[in-house]
Amino acid sequence: MSIAPVELERPIADSETVLDKPWVTIVWNDPVNLMSYVTYVFLTYFGYSQQKAEKLMLDVHQRGRAVVSNGSREEMEVDVTAMHSYGLWATLQKDD
Repeated sequence: MSIAPVELERPIADSETVLDKPWVTIVWNDPVNLMSYVTYVFLTYFGYSQQKAEKLMLDVHQRGRAVVSNGSREEMEVDVTAMHSYGLWATLQKDD
């Protein structure tokens, strides 16, 4: 008498768990804030270098938006709230 090998069933992973992509904070262009102020916010809040802060500000100004941070949803909610407190228009979305 022989014993057939038993195939173990592997649990199917939730695709949401496996592919949990980071979230991003997007700052949008607005007709209110000066470019120098937007640069100041990026320098102050995120601690970016002058060069990076100016590049992101130019993306906001010329392209209409810039991704300024990425991470977990909770972290991006904090960043969006901070951007709002500085008077900037910001949203979060799942990174593609």
